Amino acid sequence: MIRLIFRWVLRILLAFVAMSIVWVLLYKWVNPPITFLHISDKFNVENCDYHYDWVDLEEISPYVPLAVISSEDNHFLEHSGFDWEAIEKARKYNENHKKKRGASTISQQTAKNVFLWPSRSWVRKGLEVYFTFWMELLWSKERIMEVYLNVIEMGPCTYGVNAAADLYFKTEARSLTKEQAALIASCLPNPKKFRLAKPSAYMQKRKGQIMRVMGCLGDDFFSKHISGERELTEEEVKQKLKKARSEDLIKPETIEVLKEEEEPDTTIQEVGRDTLSE
Repeated sequence: MIRLIFRWVLRILLAFVAMSIVWVLLYKWVNPPITFLHISDKFNVENCDYHYDWVDLEEISPYVPLAVISSEDNHFLEHSGFDWEAIEKARKYNENHKKKRGASTISQQTAKNVFLWPSRSWVRKGLEVYFTFWMELLWSKERIMEVYLNVIEMGPCTYGVNAAADLYFKTEARSLTKEQAALIASCLPNPKKFRLAKPSAYMQKRKGQIMRVMGCLGDDFFSKHISGERELTEEEVKQKLKKARSEDLIKPETIEVLKEEEEPDTTIQEVGRDTLSE
């Protein structure tokens, strides 16, 4: 009896792994038509005016990926899905603070948005790690960024940079300026709270900080990586980040996600990071 149960459990696990790999492989070439978050918002958000307009990465202003790297995940081009340094810093911070800090990367946020449901639990977090592993193994960094910029929530029932560009700036994703890209990145911690339609003083301040980080990293930080002109080495990335810190444009401790800058009374524990306790 025990052997029979074990066999069925093993079959189920193997089937799940096989199906999930096929799913991740499929989205390597096929654009996600919809996500669980989209479905959830359609049913749960009153008067949901749905905006989801896919554009290829080549049709997106190069300032946008640069802005989200500056804001959300400085080490996106270096890591394999997980920023272990940020995870360790978050662990130490959470030991001594009531407000919890997360350390999710752009890859993890993409896995969460594309393959999983919009809730917070250890089960979902574990699956997020699982799908992130397969994404990083099977997708390129360009594909991860492309999917991220198209499925990420950027306002109530608004998903993707092209929808945000059209709705809030009356333009196309390809035409977004450096300032507009930074403002979009400033809303990502919680686009339901931080509205692009009416940017708060906090968002404007954060936009300026993101733009300064973008300036330190350089406009070609991401675009040269995807063009094949020059592969950014880990040492080059470290030097760019060191330059940003040494110039003290934000804080001497870190430029990673502007960690200590919080809006008064905000419920966001760490700008740009996903946490289980939010």
